Amino acid sequence: MAKKQKEQPQTITIDDKIYKVDDLTPEQINFVNNVADLDRKISSSKFNLDQLNVGRNAFMNMLTGSLETPEAFGAILTGSAFGLNK
Repeated sequence: MAKKQKEQPQTITIDDKIYKVDDLTPEQINFVNNVADLDRKISSSKFNLDQLNVGRNAFMNMLTGSLETPEAFGAILTGSAFGLNK
């Protein structure tokens, strides 16, 4: 018969100190949950910001390209550069 392994208590590390979740008050658990949620939102915002910056750079490149060669930019906008206007 297999021996039951003793479950390890759930812990959280804050400022290099380990705390047992069971020892936290409901208010402290709420704080932990809010910090975790905000960390996820910050990460998501950074991801979105990266996408926005890439999009902005692409449009800026198209703008500067159009200022150098207006005909090429017109072809891109109409799709003729890709053979779409046949």
